[in-house]
Amino acid sequence: MRALLRSLVRTKPVDRLVRESGAGEGGELKRTMSPLQLTLFSVGATLGTGIFVVLGEAVPLAGPAVVVAFLLAAVTALFSALSYAELAGTIPLSGSSYSYSYATLGELVAWVSGWCLMLEYAVSVSAVAVGWGQYLNDLFDQGFGYTLPAAISSPPGEGGLVNVPAVVIVVLSALLLLRGTSESATVNVVMVFLKTGVLLFFCAVAFTAFRSGNVKPFAPLGFAGVSAAGSKVFFSYIGFDAASTAGEEARNPRRDLPLAIVASLAIVTALYVLVALAAVGAMPLSAFKESGGEASLATVLERATHATWPSVVLSLGAVIAIASVVLTVMYGQTRILFAMSRDGLIPPIFQRVHPRSRVPVANTVIVAGFIAVLGAAVPLGRLTDATSIGTLFAFAMVNVGVIVLRRTRPDMPRGFRTPFFPVTPLLGVAFCGYLMVKLSGVTWVVFSLWTLGGLVAYFLYGRRHSRLNSDPGGTP
Repeated sequence: MRALLRSLVRTKPVDRLVRESGAGEGGELKRTMSPLQLTLFSVGATLGTGIFVVLGEAVPLAGPAVVVAFLLAAVTALFSALSYAELAGTIPLSGSSYSYSYATLGELVAWVSGWCLMLEYAVSVSAVAVGWGQYLNDLFDQGFGYTLPAAISSPPGEGGLVNVPAVVIVVLSALLLLRGTSESATVNVVMVFLKTGVLLFFCAVAFTAFRSGNVKPFAPLGFAGVSAAGSKVFFSYIGFDAASTAGEEARNPRRDLPLAIVASLAIVTALYVLVALAAVGAMPLSAFKESGGEASLATVLERATHATWPSVVLSLGAVIAIASVVLTVMYGQTRILFAMSRDGLIPPIFQRVHPRSRVPVANTVIVAGFIAVLGAAVPLGRLTDATSIGTLFAFAMVNVGVIVLRRTRPDMPRGFRTPFFPVTPLLGVAFCGYLMVKLSGVTWVVFSLWTLGGLVAYFLYGRRHSRLNSDPGGTP
């Protein structure tokens, strides 16, 4: 029993993790990503469907003070972002919080973190792919007066047979990822600039209809309303950690990864606050309340201009935004699986790198196939809520990891140091725990079942095949 417990808490030394980084079966990943590409990878993963629809749900809670709610959520995310920045600059690997946990908290916690990230990435990107099809239909309807038949645009149980658009965007993203990391990053840069431009277009149009009376009273429900809205919009910030999955393909990871993580959060926050201010200034609070949470940015534009063409532009921006999220999140999923496979915890097929493209081909194909099936045939429903709790768990483990590594390896070179240590990571843990407690009971049930399945998989395969079994070198 003692041997079993020791194996569950064994860590993989940071020096060894870094030494083994980059190499998989068949070759190494290629360091091609610049600071701009890394930053926009995180922006691309974060700036998706949330901002296009979340205002309709958040404004009735906070009123015009939804602007403050976005800032509150940004501060909450910042605690974890700073911890991510420190560990990314210290342990520049592909595994994100999985690798950080392996180096600081032990193999079992690392496995659970990786397992949670599988849930977060796979299910969330499936849901995003489904959303892409819906926005594509909106674009067709507004621009051409045509909508796809329900049979090929909705899954079984929701009036259709198969969601073809969801499959299409997953396949296109997979084909781009298979071409190479540099090509994928370049396309993402273009898409991020386009969707940022569309959001700035929204602001320019909405500010022409700005009325000071629309922002009074500023906080009709007080801080309680702002806090509730902050919890609602927090999940629009999930994705800022995407750059941390590119640790082995960054040109200068110790310098560039911390910069990319913090800069992406700043960029997204500025856009969210600007869009929120433009929206509440252009449309009265009563209109948001009357919509029953269904008001979106398109609704704001239609009321501001009394025309449909701005909504067409916005729908185009949403299609681009969601495509970018699918691309970047799929990339992150494959790199986390690559790291777990290299450690022996999942089958070796996930670490096989193509000698010419330097891409984990089989890994990418398997991930794309799984996501495409989910998006095409499964009504995701409440399952998507479980991605939030998995994300928060991973965030909490990163904050704890910073504290542990500062105590166990204070001498390690760090590209970035979290300010106000240990207050900042402790606040990160506290905020993550608070938001997890606020999630529904159904979400906790799904998360518990997923975690139980992960533990079964670990004891049946991962623990037995861990590379630390054949080449210990770990720290009990």
